[in-house]
Formats: sequence, structure tokens, C-alpha cells
Amino acid sequence: MPKIIYLTPDGIRHEVEVENGYSVMEGAINNNIDGIVAECGGACACATCHSYIDEAWIDKLGEMDDMEDSMLDAAYDRKDNSRLTCQIEVSDALDGLIVHVAENDT
Repeated sequence: MPKIIYLTPDGIRHEVEVENGYSVMEGAINNNIDGIVAECGGACACATCHSYIDEAWIDKLGEMDDMEDSMLDAAYDRKDNSRLTCQIEVSDALDGLIVHVAENDT
């Protein structure tokens, strides 16, 4: 299984295995990663799974669609490497992905 590395705002590093086909958000929820709130359950309707993708990985992800882009406009402190983790599907190609969890509970 691919390993996803979540770096939470409090500086804690969580390296967890996430099953292929799950979203990066589901991997966080299933492993009790603080900061990924996911109020909408992964429907791309709330931006509470907002995170910053490590620059080394951003080009390895697929393009975001218009719905994700629009929802990110509602996210706190959007940056160029912002993504909604509910929209990133885990695959072997993402083994080692580094996700910087945003401040989603503010």
C-alpha cells in the first residue's frame, strides 16, 4: 500500500499506509489525522479537507476540476499548492506523497 505523509499544523508527522482507490482525505480520517475535518464526507462541498501539497508532488497529481477550484476559493489561506484531499485518489504513483494539512478548523 502507498504511504502518505501528513504534516499537521502542530508539527507532527504521520506516515500511514492508505489503500489504493481511497482518497487522501479518507486516509487521514481512517488514521485519525488532526486537521482534516471533512465535514461533507468527501463530496467536494465544504473545503474542510484543504491541504497544501508538497511542491515536489504537485505536478504528479491530476489537474483539479472546476468544482474543486471553486470550492478552494472558500478555503482559508488558499495557496498555489492548495488542494482538497477528498479529490486526490491514492495510487501506487503517490507512494511517499507529502501533505501539509491546512488550518481547517478556524
